[in-house]
Amino acid sequence: EVQLVQSGGGLVQAGGSLRLSCAASGFTSDDYAIGWFRQVPGKEREGVSCISSNADSTYNADSVKDRFTTSTDNAKNTVYLQMNSLKPEDTAVYYCATHRTTELSTNPYVYDVWGQGTQVTVSS
Repeated sequence: EVQLVQSGGGLVQAGGSLRLSCAASGFTSDDYAIGWFRQVPGKEREGVSCISSNADSTYNADSVKDRFTTSTDNAKNTVYLQMNSLKPEDTAVYYCATHRTTELSTNPYVYDVWGQGTQVTVSS
């Protein structure tokens, strides 16, 4: 059974940085993708970044481009979301998720396993 456990997040001032971690276990194949999503109350879950398991491909949404970076540490089976130059509008609950191909997607409906979520709050 695939499981994702998140850590990181918290409160930071605008312009600051945070790093989220997503530790994965239970994969039976080397082919998968990890996506990062965020959600605020009353809004759809938004895909912000994703990476293939071999790290050959990454994608960042326009809203976070040049500020957020996704990377992997395969030795630790962990994916990171480095968030720099944070803005108050980045405030949300952040989730990592995975699906069983290396195709990059920001559509939350293609992901079938989700982390527990972690709150990121950016103060102005």
